[in-house]
Amino acid sequence: MERVKIGVLLSGSGSNFQCILDATENPDYPGKVVYVASNKQNAFGLERARRSGIPHKAFERGFYSSKEDRDRELFQALQDHEVELVVLAGYLGKIPEFMIDAYENRILNIHPSLLPCFGGRGYFGKRVHQGVYDRGMKISGATVHFVNEETDGGPIILQEAVKIDFHDDADMIQKKVLAIEHRIYPEAIALTARGRVQVIEGRVKIQEEGGV
Repeated sequence: MERVKIGVLLSGSGSNFQCILDATENPDYPGKVVYVASNKQNAFGLERARRSGIPHKAFERGFYSSKEDRDRELFQALQDHEVELVVLAGYLGKIPEFMIDAYENRILNIHPSLLPCFGGRGYFGKRVHQGVYDRGMKISGATVHFVNEETDGGPIILQEAVKIDFHDDADMIQKKVLAIEHRIYPEAIALTARGRVQVIEGRVKIQEEGGV
């Protein structure tokens, strides 16, 4: 089986990156991570990549004369490693439009809420869970979606919800949602790698195994 080459972009500890790595240890998993990049030099996710023997590099904005130069070098690195699928694992940088166009419906992101709720500019990390808590939501969850020009606005691939109890604070909500993230992200990546995800007029249809 030819495995799809995955490039991972991250900014922090890379817990979702680790769950993807764990999934790829199964020889039947349809993808493998061939490159890891970060916009933060001290991101622990880079250390995870080093320990796994995966090529990696930090692309911090301060190292470049312009954001455009940084973005071009990052894109070239993905091309050099023949990356076919780009996966954002806690990546807080903005993906440039030229990269979105080059990898149309091949850049995946996971967001810690049931989009479109608590998504868009300003909603990332613990801010999402605090918003869920402040609003008194009864459910929350995670969403895997394709990346387009709108922040958290791309076609939704998978979602899963979890019940929020009255006494759950933002930390507990985050813990519950993270467990979902670690389960559905490798699944969504596998579905995409196997060619079972089809975008039709902005909505995602998931083909049955062996279906048309």
